[in-house]
Amino acid sequence: MLLLALDTATPAVTVALHDGDRVLASAGRVDARRHGELLLPAVDRVLTDAGTDLAAVTAIVVGTGPGPYTGLRVGLMTADTLGMALGVPVHGVCTLDGLARASGLDGPFAVATDARRKEVYWARYADPRTRTSGPAVDRPADIAGELAGLPVVGAGARLYPDAFPDARDPEHVAAGALAEVAAERLAAGLPLDEPRPRYLRRPDAQVPKNYKVVTPR
Repeated sequence: MLLLALDTATPAVTVALHDGDRVLASAGRVDARRHGELLLPAVDRVLTDAGTDLAAVTAIVVGTGPGPYTGLRVGLMTADTLGMALGVPVHGVCTLDGLARASGLDGPFAVATDARRKEVYWARYADPRTRTSGPAVDRPADIAGELAGLPVVGAGARLYPDAFPDARDPEHVAAGALAEVAAERLAAGLPLDEPRPRYLRRPDAQVPKNYKVVTPR
């Protein structure tokens, strides 16, 4: 097994190579405006660091979000393209599940990432492997009572300390954690998600209403 994992659902562009037991190489950079520019060079760097090439990859793992429309589709389209070119399966993993796995927390907690518009994408977990609710998108004040007393992992918690006073690292997902989730589920014969985006809401860009249609005479 050689899993190439990637995620662009948060401001982090992150890639990792996993052999089913451990991360062989990883690369990441936080830059919310350059997902498309940074992703493929990161893939190349990870393969080089691991001393292998793309042809050796047996499956692709991609973060499915939730996340902003533009950034999220970069990772998903890249994963689909690589999967078709190599003839290997493409597996989806919820980005919040990757953050949960990397948290190091044992008891109940939540994960929250920045959804912009003064909202967060969030989910609740019984432990790093078990999501009990979500993902969803809400204003921090609207869920502060529900999550009161729980540690909250991710950049969304750091942005809204009044709502989430017990913020925990990591702020952004790492592809190695996504690969770990996928490798464990594959080894146990458990299903993984389809590589489809979890947008949760409509994109920011909208077609203008009541625009004037110009047609030739």
